[in-house]
Amino acid sequence: MPLGPGFQIRFAETIRREAGVLTGAVGLITAPQQADQVIRLEQADMVLLARQFLRDPYWPLHAAKKLKAEVAWPVQYVRAKD
Repeated sequence: MPLGPGFQIRFAETIRREAGVLTGAVGLITAPQQADQVIRLEQADMVLLARQFLRDPYWPLHAAKKLKAEVAWPVQYVRAKD
């Protein structure tokens, strides 16, 4: 199986559509725009980012900023916000 960004999303999409069950997309999803697109296009019901969270545990906050989404930072981290 060739590896590349989102290489397993098609499996989640097929299972979601054909079996009618909730699915999660995995497989080298690292960009906020890509994760957002998976949800907006209903290719999966959630996106799982295992290795990306190891690289950047604050990925959801950074992704929200990049996507211009308003999210609340944990109170103890507000002073560290850029």
